[in-house]
Amino acid sequence: MSDAPPTLYCANHPQTPTTLRCNRCEKPICPKCAVQTPTGYRCKECVRGQQKSFDTAYWYDYLTSFVLAGVLSYIGARLIPLLGFFTIFLAPIAGVVIAEAARFIVRRRRSRRLPQVTTLAVILGSLIPLIGFLLYGYSIFNLIWQGVYTFMMASALYYRLAGIRVRG
Repeated sequence: MSDAPPTLYCANHPQTPTTLRCNRCEKPICPKCAVQTPTGYRCKECVRGQQKSFDTAYWYDYLTSFVLAGVLSYIGARLIPLLGFFTIFLAPIAGVVIAEAARFIVRRRRSRRLPQVTTLAVILGSLIPLIGFLLYGYSIFNLIWQGVYTFMMASALYYRLAGIRVRG
């Protein structure tokens, strides 16, 4: 008699042998199907089901977050010609402040799409003054600082709202 456990095969890839199981549903999974969580490996179906329970945003949260973030970004973008070089230091701070204001207005409800909608709003809000720069012929430095502001502020906001996800 052999004491070796029977060979398991991945539920999604029947030709792939595995010794790994989902720590929630016990389904055999291969490394391609495994998602590492803080509590161990899970199958993609269990992770998807768990993520749905964390989507707590209402439809109007997208609208209020979009409007608030767009307006605050516009106000910040209007100050860029006055800041010049200091934009490098202040744009990420503006992104964090706008992100926290958006989180406050939606009462910390979450959604997978909310950071994306809010980031789109800050990009659009910061590009409105850019149209004025192009029409009225401001200096090239103002255009450069506007681009720096938009990029740094939007990326700081997005990572503040969505969190940094490391895939390994």
